[in-house]
This record gives sequence, C-alpha cells and structure tokens, in this order.
Amino acid sequence: MSRAHYAHPQSLRAHLLLISVVFVWGSTFILVKTALLNISPLLFNLIRMALAFVILAIVYRRHLRQIRLPVLAAGSIVGLTLAMGYQFQTVGLHLTTPSKSAFITGMVVVIVPLLAVIPGLRPPASARPHWNAWLGAFVAFAGIILLTAPPGQPVSFAAFRQVNLGDVLTLVCALGFALQVIALAHFSPRFPFEQLALIQIGVCTLVMAVTLPFFEHPYVHWNTTVIAALAITSVLATALAFTVLSYAQRILPATHTALILALEPVFAWLVAFLFLGQTLQGRSLAGALLVLAGIALTELISQPMQPAEPESTSISEQSL
Repeated sequence: MSRAHYAHPQSLRAHLLLISVVFVWGSTFILVKTALLNISPLLFNLIRMALAFVILAIVYRRHLRQIRLPVLAAGSIVGLTLAMGYQFQTVGLHLTTPSKSAFITGMVVVIVPLLAVIPGLRPPASARPHWNAWLGAFVAFAGIILLTAPPGQPVSFAAFRQVNLGDVLTLVCALGFALQVIALAHFSPRFPFEQLALIQIGVCTLVMAVTLPFFEHPYVHWNTTVIAALAITSVLATALAFTVLSYAQRILPATHTALILALEPVFAWLVAFLFLGQTLQGRSLAGALLVLAGIALTELISQPMQPAEPESTSISEQSL
C-alpha cells in the first residue's frame, strides 16, 4: 500500500479507529480480570451480551422487520460459535493471567487458515493454506508450550500435563472464535451485516442464559469496577466495536486489518504491565514472542482467507 493511501483521510481515520478498538479489546483483559473478583464469569458474560444486544437492537431497529429464516439460521450458527468463544475465554481468564489469556487468544489468527484445509469449512472464495500457515501454527504452538508450562520445571510432556486449566480453556476459546471467522466468511457475503450482528449477539445471549445454571452458581457484588467493566465491554468493546469494524474494514485491506487485530495481545500485555506490574520473563517471554511470530508468519506472507464483508474478521473483538 502506498504512502498516498495511508495519507488519505478516510484510510487514516479507519486505521486510527481500528487501532483504538483493538486497544480497547486489549485493555479489557485486565479490566475483566479485576471485575471477576466480584462477579461470576458466566454471569458477567450474560449481562455484557444482553446489554450489547439491546444497544444493537436500538441502533439497527430498522433491520428487525427484515429478518428472514435463512439469515436467522446463519446468524444462529455464528452466535453459537461466538458463545463458545466468550464462555471459554471468560472462565479461562478467571484462572489465568490477562497477558497469557490475550496471547493464547491470539492463536485464532493461526487456527483459521488451518481450519480452511477442511473442504466443508473452507469458504468458496478461499485458497488452501500455504506453507507459512503450517509453519506459523507450529511456531505459535511451541510458544504456547513455553508460555503455559509450569514455572520452575523443564519443558516436557509431563510438565505440559500440569498446565493451568485456564490456559487450556482459553485455547478452546480461540478455536470457538476461529470457527466464528469461518462461519462469517461463509455467511457475510450473503446477508446484511446488521442482521447478522443482531442475530449472533441475540443467540449468544440466549445460549449464555440457558447454560449459566448448569456451569456455575452466579453471584455478583456490585461495585464501581463491575459496573465500569460491564459498561465498557458491552458498549465500547461489543456494540461500538461492531460499528467501527463495519466502517474500517470497508476501507482497509484484509491483510492490514488482520495485522492490526494481532496487536491485541501486545496491548493487553502493555496494560497489564502499566497497571499491575505484570511482566513476562525468561521462558514466558520467549513463548509470547513465538506466538506473535507465528501470527506474523501466517499473516505477513500471505492471506489465505479473504473475507468479503467487514465483519468477517471481527472475531478478535471476542478475545475480550
């Protein structure tokens, strides 16, 4: 992309808005981690999604009457994968650190091209993953082993079996978000973004409400931290983020968007360092760098998936 393109007011605005959204997403890791001291994880998810759905329903109210069965089915599939990502991520975050959660969630950028190998999952306009996708996945997985292996022990299969349960749950959440990217790549060219956004958030909220009683005993001790976390994640990191993505990704190339989204774990680590003094040192730092290297290797050399609509890469918002 030429300098002239970057200098274009719309392009510059899109870059700044998208970077701001990614910064918000990265910042919410520590915010949510702090809020979970006073509210159960799945209840937090449910309230956040319900608030976001109400906001989107108001903003996109003209589209409510236009929803038909095909888009309802498509949005429901996307909503199920979204719920999978959020539930596993929030429960995992309750058991691990914000920086590790962010870096492991970043694996979604590597998992997506690997899922595209499966003919039934690969969108029609997408190519088979190239060699760099496989190498990137290997490098990132090696980083996860270093990042999550218990400290003070040599890296081995025995040590990896003792990995923090929160790290494992976060890796499952990355799979859920990757499936959402695949689903959106299939459906976004066929249906309006506004309707897909409404339905997927609505279905996600419904799934969270149904599963909540089976997986936790909800509790909440209301304080300013909980209220602030719910307000920021529902308004800024969900409802507003969808709007920004729909604008920015109409202007920016998919490759640039993916690279900007890959900044999320970096922002999460920066916020955790500034406000909590948490640092990654030694083996953990090497693991985090390998995860970023795997993401960069996958995205910088080629982009096997080329989403047709803005929302197709909106999965990174769910690392929150």
